[in-house]
Amino acid sequence: MNFADYFPVWNKLTPPQQHKISSCLFDRTIKKGTIIHHGSMDCTGLLFLKTGRLRAYILSAEGREITIYRLFDRDMCLFSASCMLNSIQFEIIIQAEKDTDLWIIPPEAYKQLMEESAPVANYTNEVMATRFSEVMWLIEQIMWRSLDKRIAGFLLDEAAIEAADKLKITHETIANHLGTHREVVTRMLRYFQNEGMVSLSRGIVEITDKERLEILQHD
Repeated sequence: MNFADYFPVWNKLTPPQQHKISSCLFDRTIKKGTIIHHGSMDCTGLLFLKTGRLRAYILSAEGREITIYRLFDRDMCLFSASCMLNSIQFEIIIQAEKDTDLWIIPPEAYKQLMEESAPVANYTNEVMATRFSEVMWLIEQIMWRSLDKRIAGFLLDEAAIEAADKLKITHETIANHLGTHREVVTRMLRYFQNEGMVSLSRGIVEITDKERLEILQHD
């Protein structure tokens, strides 16, 4: 599939606009663990995922990580081109969680396209609204939900993403996603294990009672 199959408003562009985008975008393959974007001073460009997965996270003053959203096949990453958003600056770090193939559009070209095309501007605003909704959801989770419920929800989400109950994930990785300390995650997972909800081994968290995790998540 080519870029036209991935960009939702491609057919609403004029032929010159389509040519302009096609001539400036380029492919890139990102290896798992690679940081592709680092803070508001790094204007990487618009990222369109073909396959793979990216994680966008922020760092606290103490250096603690927290995931604010994740990107999957066909998603667009807008804040990797924060330099074209004059009134919005985010210190977001974007890292590949898996080997990822994507297209990159230079921010200047996309900004010009937004100014010329109402469908592109509307699509971009929808993406931005979705990302802000995800951030607001995260804030609500941190403020109003206990950590045991957040960990339960995270494990269930991971199982759905990976289509497996046996997750190859470390306690440190879970802590980084949730913005907490590894030791806290370890204590909670051991509690889950004692209650029969998970089984723990080195680098593995296996869900053994999904129903109880779901009850805990929504209790």
